[in-house]
Amino acid sequence: MPRLRWRTTALLLAALAVLPLAIACGGGKNDDDTAGAQYMGAIVTPPIEKPDAVLMDENGQPFDLRKETEGYVTLLYVGYTHCPDICPTHLYEISEALKKVDPDVRKQVKVVFATADPERDTPQQLKQYLDTFDPDFIGLTGTRDLMDQFQVALGLQPATRTDLGGGNYAVNHAAYVMAFTKDNYAYTVYPSGMGQKEWLNDLPLLVKKGFRTE
Repeated sequence: MPRLRWRTTALLLAALAVLPLAIACGGGKNDDDTAGAQYMGAIVTPPIEKPDAVLMDENGQPFDLRKETEGYVTLLYVGYTHCPDICPTHLYEISEALKKVDPDVRKQVKVVFATADPERDTPQQLKQYLDTFDPDFIGLTGTRDLMDQFQVALGLQPATRTDLGGGNYAVNHAAYVMAFTKDNYAYTVYPSGMGQKEWLNDLPLLVKKGFRTE
């Protein structure tokens, strides 16, 4: 059964506090074949820890987030398939960048789309939606309570709805991609407006060096 695992009560309480993250632009330096390139993503302080969660994937199977993404750079985005603009733009920019990076970089990256609208985003809906961008993209869903807990564990306020009339609604959610390095922490995020240029610069750094400031 899908679930969100909290390692300690203290961690749960800390997550529920939903403390705001400080965000700064650029800064991480690297000194290998990336030739001194710096990150173009927004650096977050403190870094975001990848939740220890088991949700349901786009094939209707349990997906252990930490286990299934171990050893990969994981690009995690919380959105919804009925989003008219920001969500598809993020996914398109990532999918196009992944076509252009070195194949050795590409194979070390997983993209995870976690829904903030589980009532509409069934596994089948997620699969159909994500396949239009890249069939390797992973979709995650669960109960409303579970998805709300998942957002809190990421330091986010759970998504809210805006009634559009006629039984339709928009979902208000965080609009940035979190880039988790292989140590299960996200030191950089990519807000709306960042695209292929930033991904083409940062993905090799994230894969080859993780994140460091020295």
